Amino acid sequence: PRSCTDVACCFIFIIVIIGYIALGTIAWSFGDPRKVVYPTDSRGQFCGQKGTSNSNKAVLFYFNILKCANPAVLINLQCPTTQLCVSKCPDKFARFLDSQSSTNWEYYKQFSCVCDGEEVIRDEDCPSMIVPSKPFLQRCFPVFNTSNGIVTIANRTVFIDGHNIKRNVSDLKDAAINLLNAKQVVTKIFEDYANTWHWILIGLVITMVLSLLFILLLRYIAGVLLWLIIFGVVGAIGYGIWHCFWEYSTLGMKPGSNITISDIGFQPDLAVYLNLSQTWLIFMCFLAVIEGIIVIVLIFLRKRICIAISLLKEGSRAIGNIMSTLFYPLVTFLLVTICIAYWAVTAVFLASSGDAIYKVTSPDGKCIYDNSTCNPTNFSQSNISKACPGSQCNFAFYGGESLYHKNILVFQICNLFAFLWLVNFSIALGQCTLAGAFASYYWALKKPDDIPPCPLFSSFSRAIRFHTGSLAFGSLILGSVQFIRIILEYLDHNLKGAQNNVAQFLLKCLKCCFWCLERFIKFLNRNAYIMIAIYGKNFYTSAREAFFLLMRNILRVAVLDKVTDFLLFLGKLLISGGVGALAFFFFTHKIPILQEHLPVLNYIWVPLTVTFGSYIVAQGFFNVYSMCVDTLFLCFCEDLERNDGSSSRPYFISPNLHQILRKGEDEKLLERKMRL
Repeated sequence: PRSCTDVACCFIFIIVIIGYIALGTIAWSFGDPRKVVYPTDSRGQFCGQKGTSNSNKAVLFYFNILKCANPAVLINLQCPTTQLCVSKCPDKFARFLDSQSSTNWEYYKQFSCVCDGEEVIRDEDCPSMIVPSKPFLQRCFPVFNTSNGIVTIANRTVFIDGHNIKRNVSDLKDAAINLLNAKQVVTKIFEDYANTWHWILIGLVITMVLSLLFILLLRYIAGVLLWLIIFGVVGAIGYGIWHCFWEYSTLGMKPGSNITISDIGFQPDLAVYLNLSQTWLIFMCFLAVIEGIIVIVLIFLRKRICIAISLLKEGSRAIGNIMSTLFYPLVTFLLVTICIAYWAVTAVFLASSGDAIYKVTSPDGKCIYDNSTCNPTNFSQSNISKACPGSQCNFAFYGGESLYHKNILVFQICNLFAFLWLVNFSIALGQCTLAGAFASYYWALKKPDDIPPCPLFSSFSRAIRFHTGSLAFGSLILGSVQFIRIILEYLDHNLKGAQNNVAQFLLKCLKCCFWCLERFIKFLNRNAYIMIAIYGKNFYTSAREAFFLLMRNILRVAVLDKVTDFLLFLGKLLISGGVGALAFFFFTHKIPILQEHLPVLNYIWVPLTVTFGSYIVAQGFFNVYSMCVDTLFLCFCEDLERNDGSSSRPYFISPNLHQILRKGEDEKLLERKMRL
């Protein structure tokens, strides 16, 4: 009889879930997603929000973007210049001093707040100049053009600013790049997701349908389908290599083909890189390496592939007797989707918590009150404006002085950790449930007559009732390692310029060690959950017994288990890559029929996000076959140690599967003897 396992961890897990719900409730009470979706001007007003005076002004305009080159931008996360909501960005050069007495005045005034008085330039009531710009992240950024390595704006390399100072176009470029490095760029990534979440969801649903169709077809034509996948992946990558070579050759014949990525540096519009021949050369080399690796692996595993296909056919028979397992990935997909949605929404609400905070910014950054809080309603009459002429009280961020607002970062960390734990628990629950169902098939002496009724539901009930603590224990270990890896990646990204070679080497070693540790824990947890589903023991005992059982059968593991994993990986690669390519053509406006419905993106990273999400969804569905093979394999190893094939202790394995696995082992032993 089974009993509850790892009860203490089960109680801790329940407490964490309750705390996570409380955190989300508090975040939803204080947060306002509009603060993330809409840009905010210097008065704290949202740009483009319906029902306000700025409903038709969806773009944020910087009065003097040259001030964004100030290093204080990276510290205060705010450009020290007046910011105004406008309906469109300027499309030509103009200066305040020249426009007052010209026909451009009406055009110039639409980018101004108040243009009366003698000190409008000093107090930034009006922009001193405007430059040709275009919207990016719902903000006006200068339009840079590169020709033969020379950066220009409207065919100019120099210009006269609003203070009659001759400036280089590179100054504007530095200011734009510095501004893009501020924290608000990271938060504006949420903007793309807010505008395209339904399209991303459609892409994930397409992946789900394709994965389900693949699993159904694998039940009947496993051999043909797997060989089609193998040749399909090789052919698709080969086509990618040819296309990259064609793009490289075509761009190489155009003027300015010698421009490299280092010449243009960072560009907000990532499509610029697709116009460089070097970009396609890099893509071609990368795909060629991947193609070479896959072909070499297929050559060395050609004999094992046939045996692995036979093993998958046997797994299809198990799935055919428990057809409900084909649809269980929908449960895992739903649970993981809920976890991702809850984490994302909570993160957005936490990031947008608090009231508008205004801070003092001075033109030269030397005011003693710089970065101190202020009140915009009475700032012009305050002592600060008198002590620091030209200083402004601009919107900085959303926050507050309460205990909650001071610990927003801590809450974000807790949100991330709880998310990792819950996602890994959802996956572990699916693995244990499927393992229990397939184990009931294997240990039925007369198949399918001895298979218990409703094996999937029974396995799910046992996992929830008796083994929630064990699944939470394994998920906690894996989630903790993943959390540490995220921290190491964050440190590596943010401290590159402040560390010596020794520190950099140690950080790389830590990242490598924790990556290996994560892979090992995933492997150990997966087999531990199978043993939990079979025998009902706690996590530690199950993990130990599974590990030593695999070590005693390491030859069989190398011959068959990993080959089937490789074949299923190719299937996941083909589906996710196909959906990712479709998303790329969709979001880059290369499908004429759907152009009217396309969203305007700030980044073209969304297709990559769809590819990653598609791979995760495909992983959930392919997990059915993978868990079936792993469970049957582990049960087979256990069966050989417990039984001898006699009438009193018969093998539970089917004769076909026994012959397949024995064949793979005998061939491997023969090869080893020939080498010796």
